[in-house]
Amino acid sequence: MLEEQVFRVEGLRKSFGSIQVLGGVDLNLRRGAVTVLMGANGAGKSTLVRIVSGVYPRDSGTMTLGGETYAPATPAEAIRAGVVTVHQNINDGVVADLDVATNLTLDRLNGRGASFFFNPRKIRREAQGVAERMGLKIDLRAKISDLTLADRQMVAIARAMAHAPKVLILDEPTSSLSSAEADQLFELLDSLRLRGVAILYISHRMSDIRRLADSIVSLRDGRIAGVFEGPELDYEGAVNAMLGQKISLSDVTVREATAPVFEAQNLVISHGARPLSLRLGDGEVVAVTGLVGVGKTALAETLFGARQPLSGAMLLEGRAYRPQSPRVAIDQGVFLVAKDRGDSGIVADFNLYENISLPFMKRLSHFGVCHRGTERAQAQSQIAALGIVCRSERDEMHTLSGGNQQKVMVGRWLSQASRLLVLDEPFQGVDISARRDIAAKLRASAPGRATIVFLTELDEAFEIADRILVMSEHTLVGEHRNANINVDRLLAEIAGQHEMVH
Repeated sequence: MLEEQVFRVEGLRKSFGSIQVLGGVDLNLRRGAVTVLMGANGAGKSTLVRIVSGVYPRDSGTMTLGGETYAPATPAEAIRAGVVTVHQNINDGVVADLDVATNLTLDRLNGRGASFFFNPRKIRREAQGVAERMGLKIDLRAKISDLTLADRQMVAIARAMAHAPKVLILDEPTSSLSSAEADQLFELLDSLRLRGVAILYISHRMSDIRRLADSIVSLRDGRIAGVFEGPELDYEGAVNAMLGQKISLSDVTVREATAPVFEAQNLVISHGARPLSLRLGDGEVVAVTGLVGVGKTALAETLFGARQPLSGAMLLEGRAYRPQSPRVAIDQGVFLVAKDRGDSGIVADFNLYENISLPFMKRLSHFGVCHRGTERAQAQSQIAALGIVCRSERDEMHTLSGGNQQKVMVGRWLSQASRLLVLDEPFQGVDISARRDIAAKLRASAPGRATIVFLTELDEAFEIADRILVMSEHTLVGEHRNANINVDRLLAEIAGQHEMVH
């Protein structure tokens, strides 16, 4: 592996108004190496990436690429120089209204030397070559908007790979990928490493970090808090540097199920799936875990009325429950924190308190007039309870970090009393500290409702749940009380190697 530096950042500073986001960041990326960047939400990761990729100008500091001054004024300039970024928000890397083939070749269509005439055959031929090199098995004629989140992510990554970058920046790239798709990405990164590409990989997933990292850089409060290198990387030290404190895993005090709030009886959520049954009690937090694509989101949407079951029955507090729309579900006290905050959650141009009150405007209005004071007080309560980092409840959502946006989404649905709270991957793209803030708030507020959380990462399930259910092939295949769990059995169920336990 070549060790020479290919990209260097020195003394990078950036402020927005009176708020300093980056306070003199130094970063070195080596040729043929993966540098993992870890940082809590609001630490400055996204700002650093946007400066490097030409979205934001820097206030001061220098950047060099291959020994030459590097100062892109636009993302297109960054790409032409060989610095390519796959952003955490999938929609930043693809155009939803265009097909896969056009997305894979979009930068060539817009780049220097592009033909004035649009040639569909040439586009499809070039796209086919990109797809084959990536091992991408997606219909090139399909519209991006019709793809799953995982497939959109793979298209965004493939589009980036098509540039043959000198520096590749990946921001939480596996958050929407299955384990097989993640392994495919890791193999691609291994091949890029061998070709001398310098890779900056932003992630909080320890499985990703252990698999890929040649070095780890911890960012805290806009400054580098630690650099970890060598054959034996100090993962715990990197996390502690990121948080500025030593963390310890705390055991969940398991609550036993009490009076049932919600029941599903022989529910079939997709064609060919076996029926599932489920009971959720007052005050308990139940995690449903399983691989990507096994039906977790389908079940979450069924509970929320966003899709209809094929057969079976649901009961809410003993009465028949079959909402025909999310609005009906909300009116009956069933709330959903959706998986994709960009598409289904935040309104970027609204401020924080408007985002929190959005689903409850009817409750907060009198004769059509909204009570702004109530809205703001409600938002202030959630800001304090969840530790949302912002100047005030009037901040626009797009000014917040991804993790703080996620806290707002959780705060929205905690701001009003519910009978059943459904959360689909609430920790996606959220750092360890924010994850524990959210988990602690969910558990503390659990009495008075049933809570069901859909998660891919087992560590997250262990941290939040009283019971853990396993999903495979759109049905439930296992159930575990979160104490002295037989991990081998649980993993076998996740892999689809165990008979259904119901």
